[in-house]
Amino acid sequence: MSQPPLPILPLFRDDLPFDTVELARFMIGKYLVHDLPEGRISGRIVETEAYPVGDSTSHAFIGRRPYNEPMFRAPGYAYVRLTYGLSYMLNMSAEREETGAGILFRAIEPLEGLALVEARRPGVPLRDLARGPGRLTTALGIGQSFNGHDLCAGRDLWIGVIERGEVPVGVTTRIGLSREMERPLRFFEPGSAFVSGPRKLLIVPAADMAAPDRTQE
Repeated sequence: MSQPPLPILPLFRDDLPFDTVELARFMIGKYLVHDLPEGRISGRIVETEAYPVGDSTSHAFIGRRPYNEPMFRAPGYAYVRLTYGLSYMLNMSAEREETGAGILFRAIEPLEGLALVEARRPGVPLRDLARGPGRLTTALGIGQSFNGHDLCAGRDLWIGVIERGEVPVGVTTRIGLSREMERPLRFFEPGSAFVSGPRKLLIVPAADMAAPDRTQE
């Protein structure tokens, strides 16, 4: 007998913090859902990165262009980009409209639709199905067609919540960058085996995190 779907409720735009760093932290413990004709895939968001205003590593840093237009929308729109011609990355717009900022979804813990995910990533252990931003999009079947999609609309690809309230969140520096690596802008669920990157980096509890760094915005 199939299991009933998880009681995930859509997150609406009014639920989201406007500040990019706060939004990246807020999304830890929330859910990413892809409703497909063949079934639902969902997972708990366990890792994000913030790319705030003025960040030289952000695709919005050079200003608004046709390809990065979703990053200049109100919070909650998908910005899907192809990296190195190999992997799609799922980002979400942040800040107020016309500002230009976003967060990157780096990893989820797959919970529903595992057969669909495993069909896309055959022979991969559960821990590694969506551990990393490129693996995440492959596992959930996210491609360029979702660029500009409203993740707050509660349909197709969307973000949601089961239990509202604070959850434990760790913070550390971002990875895979050639500059601005020292800023504490990577957020994760402490103790989760589904977080990407070296384990030794995942040691900074949220309680020790300084106030959001907006000095470079």
